[in-house]
Amino acid sequence: MASVSSRQRLIVTAGEEGERLDRYVAQRVPQLSRAAAQRLIGAAGILVNHATVKPSYRLEEGDLVDVSLPPPAPGLEPEPIPLEIVHEDEALAVVNKPAGLVVHPAHGHRAGTLLNGLLARYPELRAWPEEEGLPGLVHRLDRDTSGLLLVARTPAVRRALRAQFKARRVCKVYLALVIGQPQFGRARIEAPIGRDPAARKRMAVLPNGGKPALTGYQVLEPLGDHTLLEVRPETGRTHQIRVHLAAIGYPVVGDRVYGPQRQRLPLARHFLHASQLGFRHPVTDEDVTFTTPLPPELEAILEELRR
Repeated sequence: MASVSSRQRLIVTAGEEGERLDRYVAQRVPQLSRAAAQRLIGAAGILVNHATVKPSYRLEEGDLVDVSLPPPAPGLEPEPIPLEIVHEDEALAVVNKPAGLVVHPAHGHRAGTLLNGLLARYPELRAWPEEEGLPGLVHRLDRDTSGLLLVARTPAVRRALRAQFKARRVCKVYLALVIGQPQFGRARIEAPIGRDPAARKRMAVLPNGGKPALTGYQVLEPLGDHTLLEVRPETGRTHQIRVHLAAIGYPVVGDRVYGPQRQRLPLARHFLHASQLGFRHPVTDEDVTFTTPLPPELEAILEELRR
């Protein structure tokens, strides 16, 4: 798919007369910060009455401001990928990601990702400011983890949501089936996580040099040699739940990276599902919570164990 610029024309009203061009554009075009607007003006991507002007140009009533937003970066092309949308409004969306879908383009996955689908569904993400990072993504899920993923539709909303994650005000609940029977019905795992020095593609608990990580869990249902857990990560380290549970001797079923290579249960993915997400809406200031049930392949495993 070829990259194309997104163009829009703005007409200055009487109440906007006298405003600096860069500030005006940043206020009228949510995808652009003031710094990004200044760069775009310097590159002749923003014209006033079909002419180039300085960022400090003072607007007059009736001025025509043409904004040509740059095309997406290579690899960030819109693709018509089906997405299950649990909730959407003008500020954000909550997506139920299936297992097997990579969240964003990276080495080995240049297309066909959830982000490519988001760019097709929400065109405003195509003009996301480069300095703001990957468009819309507030947090991430591993490829084979299913469940709820939060998406911001403007940079300001993402900054607000990320601040909530950093302050540990976002409630994340996962369902995990593990091998073994945990000794305690409820516990917290506090152990730093970092790159495994022996295998750089893996993460590991590192007594020295890792980043702080905290995971709480509660036993929901003993199932013979397996146990269904409700897991609440309080931090967001890469592979955190899988690493922490494996570190205490209860690896997630189907996890061939941190668990046994030979799995007893017929599951092509790991049994980890982001079932609940709660946060304060950055625009309405309301506390909201979203839930999604286990996908059929995970529910089928539970039914088999119960029999």
